[in-house]
Amino acid sequence: MSRVAKAPVTLPNGVSVTLNDRQVEVKGKNGNLSLRLHDLVELKQEDDVVTLSPTADSKEAMMHTGTIRALLNNYIIGVNEGFEKRLQLIGVGYRAQVTGNKVTLNVGYSHPVEYTLPEGVSAETPTQTEIVLKSNNKQQLGQAAAKIRGFRPPEPYKGKGIRYSDEHVIRKEAKKK
Repeated sequence: MSRVAKAPVTLPNGVSVTLNDRQVEVKGKNGNLSLRLHDLVELKQEDDVVTLSPTADSKEAMMHTGTIRALLNNYIIGVNEGFEKRLQLIGVGYRAQVTGNKVTLNVGYSHPVEYTLPEGVSAETPTQTEIVLKSNNKQQLGQAAAKIRGFRPPEPYKGKGIRYSDEHVIRKEAKKK
């Protein structure tokens, strides 16, 4: 049984949740996000507390309720505070540059790699070897960070590549003669 689904979601100041025909709209200082409720999930709002409950007494209904509750909580945090992911470029000559909504990466290929950021995700480069991605949608942010990391994932022998700032790459020992 899902314990996540049973926990209520508290709304911080400045965040509002409205329900229109199975469509949940979350509004805050960082923008608006909308989420479609599953048919097996019911939403109730009392003052600053949102509770979710399954409409049927089944395992599937509890699973969907826990998932919707987690997504709704991420949307509330996103429109209130926002999310941030940091990527590091490790390697000789590896650098990144942001122009508008494009990230240009020089990561050891014969040509620079350009990645267009999805709508709602912004990037900045405090240094040439660091990329900071920001968004109010956690899923979009993670997808964009994974795509950028996928251009040159960290390799286990020298540790070169693009990695998350909190990622630990397990290094392998080189082959001995």
